[in-house]
Amino acid sequence: MKTVKLIKIDVDKCNGCRACESICSAFHAAPKYSSTNPERSRIRVLFDPLKNIYVPVIAGEYTEAECNGRNIYTINEMEYDECSFCRASCPSRDLFKEPDSGLPLKCDMCEEKSPEEEPLCVQWCINDALTYEEKEEEGEEEEKPREMEVGLESLVKKYGAKTVRDTLARITKG
Repeated sequence: MKTVKLIKIDVDKCNGCRACESICSAFHAAPKYSSTNPERSRIRVLFDPLKNIYVPVIAGEYTEAECNGRNIYTINEMEYDECSFCRASCPSRDLFKEPDSGLPLKCDMCEEKSPEEEPLCVQWCINDALTYEEKEEEGEEEEKPREMEVGLESLVKKYGAKTVRDTLARITKG
């Protein structure tokens, strides 16, 4: 059995206050809590004034290619394209990319905190639009790649292994 951690989103309760974005960006600042920059946040609250809806979107996996799906969803008689709710960091948009390096961002459930605590975005959501849940599923626990591994892999794919090695060697000579 493996434990799956989820953040459930109830868009009907979201008022667009962006407290979740602020605390997430502060938690991921260097040093922690030293600043807030929504571009560092692993959750974004998107608003479409024509459709009159706030949608918190949590950063998911990085994808190297733009997706082929261009489906349209109808919710409460309003139409949304697939990108409106997409969690992926991809080449076709700047959402969920580290502002300084351009590396992809992914929600880490605030894992550096005590494991029994809820993610900070859930704790700070005043309307309970975000709720945290753990459930058991069949299967083995997967070892997740660490943030540095994801970043290095992205750099290698973008610039090549030799360039990354040469740059690291030059930086560490110091």
